[in-house]
Parts: sequence; C-alpha cells; structure tokens
Amino acid sequence: MTFILWPNNPFLRYSLVFSLLLSISTIAISCSSTSSNESSQGEKISSPNPPINKPLRVAVSPWQSQEMQQGKLEPLGEYLETILKRPVNFQIAKSYAEAFDLIVKEEVDMAYLGAFNYIKAKERNPNLQPIVIPIDRVSGRPWYTSVIVANTTKNIKTPEDLKGKRFAFVSPYSTSGFLIPMTGLKAANIDPTRDFSKIRYSGSHDKATQDLADDLVDAVTNDKASFLGTQKSGKLDANYKIIWESKPIPGAPIVINTKKFSPETIEQLQEAFIDAPVGLIDVSGRESAGYTLTKDADFEEIRQIHNNMRSTVIPEK
Repeated sequence: MTFILWPNNPFLRYSLVFSLLLSISTIAISCSSTSSNESSQGEKISSPNPPINKPLRVAVSPWQSQEMQQGKLEPLGEYLETILKRPVNFQIAKSYAEAFDLIVKEEVDMAYLGAFNYIKAKERNPNLQPIVIPIDRVSGRPWYTSVIVANTTKNIKTPEDLKGKRFAFVSPYSTSGFLIPMTGLKAANIDPTRDFSKIRYSGSHDKATQDLADDLVDAVTNDKASFLGTQKSGKLDANYKIIWESKPIPGAPIVINTKKFSPETIEQLQEAFIDAPVGLIDVSGRESAGYTLTKDADFEEIRQIHNNMRSTVIPEK
C-alpha cells in the first residue's frame, strides 16, 4: 500500500433493513480474447478489469491534514489489499477540487467524495457511480449533519447574529462545509457576499477549526462529528458552540468509474467494504460503523439543492 500526496495544482431516506445477496467471488482478472488473425497481428481485446497486480488507485478528499489522513488510512489500506489481493494506492488530494479532477479525468479508479462533489463530478463524467457509503458512528446511520460553529464571545448565538462577522467555509466543493450551510444562511436571510465582513475557504474541516481557534474568523462551517471530536480534544473550549444544525444529509460515498471494472469486481468491492471491521477508520479520517450499499438516486435531494444554487458564487474577501 502506498500514499501519494498530490501537489498544488427526509435528505437520505434510508432503511437499514436490507438484504445483502452478494455471493463471495474472487477478483476478476483481466482476460483477453484473440481474434482469428492474432498470430499475424498480435491484437488482444481486454476486459475492463485491470491486471491483478495493478494498483487500485483511490483519490481521497482532504477532510483532515494529509499527514493525519495518511496515518489513519493505513489499516484500511492493509485490509483492502488483503481482501482484494492487489496493491491499493491512496492518493490524498491537496484540495477537494483536485480529488474531483482525479476521478473525472480518470486518473484514478475510485474516489472518496462528499455527496456534493460526487454530484458535480457525475455531471462531468457519467461513468461515475457510487457503490457504498459509510455508516456514521455517532448517528449509527449512513448520514450525518452539517453545523455552523461560532465563537459565542463575539455575541453570536444564532445565524442571524452572523451579520458583520468573519466567516469561513470549508470548500466550495464541500457538502457539509458549503452547500448545506448555505441553505441555513439563506433561511436566516444572510447573504454572505453582502453580510460578512470577511469570507475565507479553509480547505479542510480541521483547518476550518484551526482558523476558528486562531481567531482568524468568528464562525465556521463543519460537520458535527468533526466539531465534537475537536471539542473533545480540547482545541476548542465551551465558548465555541453550534448555532445551527442541518437535517440529516447523505454521507460521502465511495465512487468508482464503471468503465474500469466488471460487474463481478464491483460486487467484490462492495462486499469488501460492507464486510470491513466495525471501527475501521474510513477514508475521511473518521471512525465508521461499517458501510452499506448506495446508489445515485440516494443523492437526488443534494442534486436538487445544487441545481437551485448553481448560479451562486461566494468569493473570498
């Protein structure tokens, strides 16, 4: 298993009662068929499966710092290599946009994307498909919530109090760090381009928390599990509180390029994630309670929100 650090350049209406009718299969090996004149031309027609010794390339969005994610992903990588019997290369992107580009441009085989990033990526590459989604350890469900966290010493108790304050989003590609909190700001009649004295894109969830702790901003977007973890670690004291929380939103799916895998291999990938040990750190760097199946239709409401906000652009200032 290797890691590559890339350079700069109801929402989810799930029932957890489902039947897994997946049969145990061995990984499909690239096969080829020869034409009648192969001996003279040497041409072969291969299946979509890469050779068994070819690494599975997985792009990872930067939920946390690259160093923290790299360390936490090692057990997951070792598990997948054992089950799939092939090398696994996690390519930790510098930004959400890089993770998006890697899977869209087919420079990787699989990616761990937020729901919003997946919706945007599928618009560019229709061959992308979500196959599994992590079960959040806090909720026990394949969803989580977005929050706005504020320094209450700055006289902020509600979203309406954010007018005139300094604010940080995680990334314009982030579900819980941009798209969903924008709906909360809109409900509070907050126009970020007009009502915030400063707007910053921190780049990852832990960097947003650090910006808040360093008093670079007065409030930030985040996901609830990340905020609670930071609070538990002592980085943020009791003066930092959640002033808004979303309804449940779908977790970040594992997305594949269907051109690169046979149906049998897709099934094996799904089975590998579903059978993963409970408590294994998922690729976002959070402790998951396993994985469950997912499909494109599960993200339809996120798609509708994106469509309604397609013309919205919030520049830094």
